[in-house]
Amino acid sequence: MASRGGSTTCALALRFEFDVDFCFRPEDWRTCRLEIDALRAIVQAGFQPLKTKTAEVALQAFAPLVPQAPDVTGQSDSLHEELKKKLVEMGRIQKFLSEPEYPMDGTRLDVVWRRVEKSVPTYVFEIQVGGDIYHAIAKLKHAYDLWNSRIFIVAAASERTKFESLMSGTFHEVRGRLQFIEISKLEDLYSRKKAYRQLEDELGIV
Repeated sequence: MASRGGSTTCALALRFEFDVDFCFRPEDWRTCRLEIDALRAIVQAGFQPLKTKTAEVALQAFAPLVPQAPDVTGQSDSLHEELKKKLVEMGRIQKFLSEPEYPMDGTRLDVVWRRVEKSVPTYVFEIQVGGDIYHAIAKLKHAYDLWNSRIFIVAAASERTKFESLMSGTFHEVRGRLQFIEISKLEDLYSRKKAYRQLEDELGIV
């Protein structure tokens, strides 16, 4: 608080949290940045209420830059649940306490494997089928920071390029720690583990 000529002014500090849905790489900022005239005066004036029409203009300007996922929500959800069940089963085959939807600081991890009841997760898996791989990686990094877990992301082969880009930039701290598993390879691993377990059962070696 400060006093100027008998009047009193008050400085107010504000804190905002944002979810980053899209961000240019630093090297692309000069050539790819957007100039949105509808926002220019508002930005120069400081924090102001945003009119609905202005917000629509801004969102329309960004729309061509943000890849749109195909409308296959039901199919994606089904595959996501199928892969989650397979990861849970594989963990149990390997004698871990294998759990889906494990809570972590207000969010949930797709699958974790723990060694004993009161231990922290040794293995943590996030399954990325559609949606944004950024948020899945962010959760895995947090699990690594909290518990030093071994972290894995399961995704389509087409996501590998974006994964490598994020590992080289935003998430460089876990580069070499976070493993990328293609969905097809997870399916293959599950089939082999299942067959191996069935053979053990037949031979009585369990």
